[in-house]
Amino acid sequence: MTSYHRLSAAEVNVAGPLGEAGRSEEKHATIHGGTRAALDRVVTESVTGGPCYVLFSGGRDSSLVLALATRAARDNGVPDPVPVTAVYPGDEKADESRWQQLVLEHLGITERIVLSVTDERTTLGDLATTHLRRRGLVWPEAVHTQPLFFAQLDPGTVLTGEGGDLFLEGRRITPLYLLRSDRRLPSTGLLRAAAGALAPRTVALRAARRSFVGDNAMPWFRPAAHDLLAAEEVLIRGPLPWDDATWALHHLRANRLALDNADVSAAEYGHRLRHPIAELSVVAALAREGGTWGFRGRTNLFRRLGADLLPDEVLARRSKASFNASRWGEREEAFVDGYSGGAFDPEFIDEQRLVDEWRSPRPHPMTHFLAQVGWLHQQNLPLVPDDQQVA
Repeated sequence: MTSYHRLSAAEVNVAGPLGEAGRSEEKHATIHGGTRAALDRVVTESVTGGPCYVLFSGGRDSSLVLALATRAARDNGVPDPVPVTAVYPGDEKADESRWQQLVLEHLGITERIVLSVTDERTTLGDLATTHLRRRGLVWPEAVHTQPLFFAQLDPGTVLTGEGGDLFLEGRRITPLYLLRSDRRLPSTGLLRAAAGALAPRTVALRAARRSFVGDNAMPWFRPAAHDLLAAEEVLIRGPLPWDDATWALHHLRANRLALDNADVSAAEYGHRLRHPIAELSVVAALAREGGTWGFRGRTNLFRRLGADLLPDEVLARRSKASFNASRWGEREEAFVDGYSGGAFDPEFIDEQRLVDEWRSPRPHPMTHFLAQVGWLHQQNLPLVPDDQQVA
């Protein structure tokens, strides 16, 4: 992988990839043992190949990867991986310090790199616009600010917890699994979720379209965009069997672009970026281990994979940090004040409503990417630079 994946015109206007990226990889997946064994192999390769870092927020995904990598390093007599953590002073929703300390003390890790972030990761800050000028439009928008981490590190392997939110979660079949396995009287919510899981695609598509009506309807999107986004939501819903649904998630174009584009960004700074939870061998093992019915849900999966590595308080955690406040500030507000329009296809976007959203106290995260589209247009810059056009 040497160049960035680019979005189609329609994808640009709906702020993200659509559809699948292909379905050939299952044939090449090698499976030896279960999911934990596959994860252990990936992190062992990473920690024994030279300097190894872990992008560590304190959330469950990155905590699991850090714990796996630390165990692998000590088992193989190599230096511990170095956690790399961003902190956001003054942003309570992004404060993970208690969880970070709990994990680090449990693992006995004392060396780490901590970066204090104020406006360095904003959507249109100096770092983002420098890379927008050079790379053009790349999804997701945070790829342009990841070099804040990469530039601080000596060349090596960088591990992330990416993929946890996608793969270490319940699936469409999970409510049915719970109905099948639990002996207590099911809740109304569980019965409703089970009925939704069994609903045919046409019913699910109608429900997805209805979600664009009401207070959370993202009013800057027009009906043509709603149709594309509703179809994507149904695609993400996936097949009913756990193993088939797991492979379907792996092949989502959004999954592939998010991981592959981050890999290219890291390579520009001399690093090999790896996402253990989302690697092919791990996904294959997870699909096989789950079979048709899968598992009880996210906490059950974390306990299966990390009960010997982390405190149960971490594995069963339900809270989650939010980093959106660090993405929007004075630079973005100044852009909106000077925005003259014309960057978007009116079939998909109502620009006045988009500008209204940008002017709101906390714009929807999906509009951050659209702000980068608008900024490139305002600067008369191409979405894809000439020297990066694919022949």
